[in-house]
Amino acid sequence: MIPTIKDVAAHAGFSIATVSRAINAPHTVNPVTLDKVRQSIDALHFRPSPLGRQLRGERSRLIGVVLPTLANPVFAECLQGIDELASAQGYRLMLMTTQYDADRERHAIDTLRTQRVEGMILTVADADTHPILDELDRDGLLYVLMHNDTVRRPSVSVDNRLAAYDGVRMLIAHGHRRILMLAGTLAASDRARLRHTGYVQAMQQAGLQAAPALEIDFNADELAPPVLAHLTSGATRPTALFCSNDLLAMVVMRGLRRAQFDVPRDMSILGFDGLAVGELLSPPLASISAPNREIGCAAWRRLTGRIEGTYECDASLSLTLPHTLREGATIAAIAGASDGGVARVRELPQAGR
Repeated sequence: MIPTIKDVAAHAGFSIATVSRAINAPHTVNPVTLDKVRQSIDALHFRPSPLGRQLRGERSRLIGVVLPTLANPVFAECLQGIDELASAQGYRLMLMTTQYDADRERHAIDTLRTQRVEGMILTVADADTHPILDELDRDGLLYVLMHNDTVRRPSVSVDNRLAAYDGVRMLIAHGHRRILMLAGTLAASDRARLRHTGYVQAMQQAGLQAAPALEIDFNADELAPPVLAHLTSGATRPTALFCSNDLLAMVVMRGLRRAQFDVPRDMSILGFDGLAVGELLSPPLASISAPNREIGCAAWRRLTGRIEGTYECDASLSLTLPHTLREGATIAAIAGASDGGVARVRELPQAGR
C-alpha cells in the first residue's frame, strides 16, 4: 500500500498540517520537528512526485490573515497596510473572517494550516489563554497578533487599558460623572475587556461609580429598543457614553438621533479606533485613535522578519504603539466643569500592563 501524508503524521506523532508544512515550507518548521518528519518520510518511503522540489525549500510565499470582520473599518485599515507591503515583497494573502465566533476562529486557523501558509497575522478573541495559539507555538508555525494587547505572544497593539483610561479621563475633565461604557460581547474580545478595565480605573480614581459594560452584539447595525430605552430613560441616565469602538459609537449616534436625542447637547459620545470616517459625521466623532494602518504594517514587518530570519531575537514579543485622543465634537462640557478636573485624577501607573 502506498503511504499517505496521514501515515507520515501518525508515524512522526505530529498533525497532518505540521507534516504538510515540513514538506512544503520547511523553513517555517522547528528543526527538531522537521528532522522527525523527514525520518518518518524516509522510513515509510513516502515519495509524492513534487516532494524533492518541495524539500529543497520552494516556498509558498502565502500568508494567512484572520480578522473578526471587515464590516468594521478598523480591520480594513490594518489589512490595507498588510496588503501594500505583501504586494511589494511578492507575497500572497489568504484572508478569513470569524464574525467573533470561536468555532469559526478555529476553523479559519485550521484551514490556513492546510494551505501551506508560511505564517499568519491574526486578531483573536483571547490572546493570553488561546489553545489554538498554544498549538501554533508548539508546532513552530510563525504568527503575529494585531490589536491583541498581550505580552505573552508576538503582537502589535496599543495599550488598550491605558488608552481607555485616558479617554474616560477626558470625559471626566468635561464634567461628566455618569459615564456608561458600551461594548460588544466581552467574552469575544480581550480588547474590549481591557478597555473596560481602563474605564473602571478612571472612574474609581475620580471617586465615581463604575458600571458593568452594557454589552451589545458586535454585528448589530442598530440598537435594540430595550437598549435605547435604557440609555435615554430616567433622571439618572448617563450623560456620556464610552463606546468600545467607533463603529458601535456610530450605531449609538444613529439610535439616539432616532430617539430625538441631540449629540452632544443631550448626551456625549466617545469612540475608540480613530476611524477617518468618524470625522465625516455630523457632528465629527470624538475618539481614542489607534494607528490602525501602522499596526498592520508593523505586524507584517515582524512576521516577515521572522520568516526571512532578520527579526532580532532579543526584541520584545509585544510592540505597543502610541494612541492619541481626537476630541471631535460629540463631547460637550457639563456646566461648571473645568480643566482642573484632570489634575484631580491620579495618573494611572504604567507598570504591569
